Amino acid sequence: MASLELVSASPKGKSSISLNKKLVSLGSNSSNDVVIKGADVLPSHAVMQFDGSSFNLTSVERKAVLYINGKKKRRAVLCEGDLLKIGESVFRFSIFECVPKAEQSDEAQDLKGFRKLQELSQNLLSQQSLPSVLENLMDSVIELSKADKGFLILTNDGAFSIKVARNIEKSNIEDAVEQVSDSIIAKVIASKKAIIVSDAANDSEFNASQSVINLNLSSVMCVPLITKGGLLGLIYVGNDSMVNMFNDQHLKLLEVFASQASLIVTNAILMNELRLDNEVLQGKLKDKRFGSIVGSCTAMQEVFRTVEKVAPTNVNVLITGQTGTGKELIAHEIHDRSPRAKGPFITINCGAIPETLLESELFGHVKGAFTGASHTKEGKFQAAQGGTIFLDEIGEMPLNLQVKLLRVLQERMITKVGSTHSEHLDIRVLAATNRNLEKEVEEKNFRDDLYYRLNVLTVSLPPLNERGEDVITIAKFCMKNICEELNVGEHTLDKGAQEAIRGYAWPGNIRQLENRLKKALVLSDSPILSAVDLDLSDAELKPMIPLGDAKEKFAFQYIMKALERNGGNRTKAAAELGVDPRTIFRYLGKDFA
Repeated sequence: MASLELVSASPKGKSSISLNKKLVSLGSNSSNDVVIKGADVLPSHAVMQFDGSSFNLTSVERKAVLYINGKKKRRAVLCEGDLLKIGESVFRFSIFECVPKAEQSDEAQDLKGFRKLQELSQNLLSQQSLPSVLENLMDSVIELSKADKGFLILTNDGAFSIKVARNIEKSNIEDAVEQVSDSIIAKVIASKKAIIVSDAANDSEFNASQSVINLNLSSVMCVPLITKGGLLGLIYVGNDSMVNMFNDQHLKLLEVFASQASLIVTNAILMNELRLDNEVLQGKLKDKRFGSIVGSCTAMQEVFRTVEKVAPTNVNVLITGQTGTGKELIAHEIHDRSPRAKGPFITINCGAIPETLLESELFGHVKGAFTGASHTKEGKFQAAQGGTIFLDEIGEMPLNLQVKLLRVLQERMITKVGSTHSEHLDIRVLAATNRNLEKEVEEKNFRDDLYYRLNVLTVSLPPLNERGEDVITIAKFCMKNICEELNVGEHTLDKGAQEAIRGYAWPGNIRQLENRLKKALVLSDSPILSAVDLDLSDAELKPMIPLGDAKEKFAFQYIMKALERNGGNRTKAAAELGVDPRTIFRYLGKDFA
């Protein structure tokens, strides 16, 4: 509702008058809508008429003097903020009903704008959906600019589309694309600068535009949303029934609002992508998870099939693979899927315990067996009674202990250090190593009889860099768990980070990937991790190996499968492959790590 605010003098003591009629009369006679006293004011001095788009002021008689912004006139189209003087009384015209002066100051308006931004930020933090955040944004824009409709236009791969269209009643506009001017939008996109069009129909630049003509536009403001130097989108507000609706102060406030709103919109989009990404991840994990293990590549699917077959049996299993490939997780899965699942699962790292203590740790000791043995202690094998013992890094075990371990595996009997009494064992033995035990046997670092006793069946885990797209799924899965552990909120990986993860060799495999992610999540200020956050440079990306080397590596892996099919018998494997047995020996002597 338009209004006149008294600047000086006083018509009957009122400080502001609402102009709620299409025709408003002004003069000294008490019958006028606006009564103005003064020697130079005629009984019927002027009339103000609203024609549907603008307020037209006209003097009733030739001698009725009107001053608009200090200039003497007989008629004028009033604009927002115009000063009207009749006699000694001065009024400020506003298209809107007057509000207290304290709220009209630039500072107060800016403060109101920032309060709206704060509300929007809180909405975002309260996990509102993306549509709700964007609708709240446009409702605030309409309220601040005093427009009667507003549109949020966002870009996607160079194409622009209207994401939100709202009216003054905080309702969605159905035919949004038909309510905006293509020519005004095109100019803001091209210039990346805000514009204000006070009277579109009479604007020399836009009055010939078909969209302006068809829409019968009056007042329009359009400001760009800039992020990282690029155009994120536009905020477009307007009024189709009033000209001169907006002034420079409105545009300034909207520009300030837009500069902050662009961050809110960007973060809202990112948060929405995070939620969608997590939903997609959860969907993928349903198909790619095998217990606590994630994987869908051919090699891992073969591992899973082997585990399912071997788990119900009681045979010894040797799990091979590089450091950090998840050997202990596979051991847990074998145990959890076996009849011994309710029994204990005992792990011992053969490379982490000093040689002098390893025998006691494995087999236990009696009181007085050695200096410091103040009481009888059970070993890991006794602790695993009725369950499974997992001998990690078995390749690190000293030769003298390998003899004793072999006897335990053969006889299923254990004798504590310092004791002469043997105890029966009911356990299953799983072992793991990152070494090539075939090579260790040849070099006399590992007993061949123990190797064949442990290696009833082998499960070979592929390195992370050979697991294809699994590496991204694993990275996202690990990152989700780490975010919950560190309580740092949801995060995601940008395209550059995903490409870098795919291309890196990951010599430490999954363990190294977890450590990189943890460091990045602690130090990063953004919910989107980049290759830089992960300390992955182009120089570190894994190069393509020569074709000849790739063929050799494939041949080695194929031979290993043949050996597995034939229980480690090299002669049978060679016959099945149609090669000389010496070829098998030649490949086993190579290092394809």
